Amino acid sequence: MGTTAYIFISISAVSLVSFAGIAAFSMREEMMKKMLFILVGLAAGTLIGDAVIHLIPEALEKIGDERAFGLALLTGVVVFFILEKYLRWHHAHHGAEEEHEMEEALHHPKHLAPMVLLADSIHNLLDGAVIAAGFLISPIVGFATVVAVFLHEIPQEIADYALLVHSGFSRTKALFFNFLSALTAFLGAGFLLLLSSSFELIGAFAGAFTAGAFIYIAATDLIPELHKTRGVMRGAIELGAFIVGIALMLLLTFLEV
Repeated sequence: MGTTAYIFISISAVSLVSFAGIAAFSMREEMMKKMLFILVGLAAGTLIGDAVIHLIPEALEKIGDERAFGLALLTGVVVFFILEKYLRWHHAHHGAEEEHEMEEALHHPKHLAPMVLLADSIHNLLDGAVIAAGFLISPIVGFATVVAVFLHEIPQEIADYALLVHSGFSRTKALFFNFLSALTAFLGAGFLLLLSSSFELIGAFAGAFTAGAFIYIAATDLIPELHKTRGVMRGAIELGAFIVGIALMLLLTFLEV
């Protein structure tokens, strides 16, 4: 199976995460919160693990220029900082911030729903490019990146679905538009594949960019959420999930040939 096939099959699988919201709504609230924190821990571990174990070493080796590599990585950090600052997407919604957004959804439904869909569309566009970048580096890096993206998409898609429902969308309509926004990932992947045909190192530079983005998301969005919880047992479970995420990325290195 070729690289392009791997990319588009993987994106198709990740796009199905947009249906996670309907499953979450069928769960009891307390159970959903517990599951979300475990998923956030797993996502944080896989994002950092993929960045440090797979993306950074592979991209640095292929680029060969430490300064160029560093600039590409920093670009990933800066771009995702700007996107989060101005598009207001967040990978985990809890506490006062979530309550504020839900209240805004109830009072300004026509204003919030398009913003949620715009942010999610751009987010998924970048996810598609990120997955393509991983496979352009190597199949193992590609699969590791798919796992990382998949896990951090689950809480994101649940939050987006909830915001759309609270902003006035029916559950069916929210599910449909959430899935529609997920399809922009194919555009991101297609664009990067087009660039790769004329720029041989685009995969390596995109990999460095992705590493910066993953570290930023884990460090500023996901790990702070884990620090908000109280209780020794709950903290131990979240720490365990975080370590399992890293271990999963490490395990994938043994599959490299």
